Amino acid sequence: MDMNRFLQENQYVDYSDSAISEKAQELFLGIDSDVEKARIAYEYVRDCISHSFDIHAKIITVKASDVLKHQTGICHAKANLLAALLRSQNIPTGFCFQHLTLADDDSLGYCVHCFNAVFVQNHWIKLDARGNTKGKNAQFCLDTPKPAFPIRKEYDEYNWPGIYADPHSATMKMLEKAESIQDIIDNIPDSITKAPDIPE
Repeated sequence: MDMNRFLQENQYVDYSDSAISEKAQELFLGIDSDVEKARIAYEYVRDCISHSFDIHAKIITVKASDVLKHQTGICHAKANLLAALLRSQNIPTGFCFQHLTLADDDSLGYCVHCFNAVFVQNHWIKLDARGNTKGKNAQFCLDTPKPAFPIRKEYDEYNWPGIYADPHSATMKMLEKAESIQDIIDNIPDSITKAPDIPE
């Protein structure tokens, strides 16, 4: 398995940015274990970076360095930051996606939700750093994933199989154009057409 794609920097996972480098040094000071680095970075992004919807954010972030600077982002943007922090430590990190309702029910339709896959201890683990507000209980786990949004059979919710090396391009383009939370609600994509880099 070629892990290089899961270590690359790009315009959204911009880990050579000085703010990302400084935060990585701060978070991982004295830590050698990749598992511990993954846990620390995950809990930082989950708990310390607010989901934009939760705080009615006035600024829309996309790339990792902006998420860190403004301390907010939607799930896709937060996943970019987690990927940047871990890729900066040479820990392969990818992106996974779910088809979920945009509201608590399907009244507002569906959206693509993003979380991360991280390669530690010779296997991929799934980590959802969306943020544990309103009863969500995503956790760091080395075996069974503990997501923010368990799939509900009564709706058209499901996991897209596989792990992607890059963020979801349609959502990135939407975020770059969005000027408000309402823009995101109105325009967030609800489908994925690209095949994953690693099938599952």
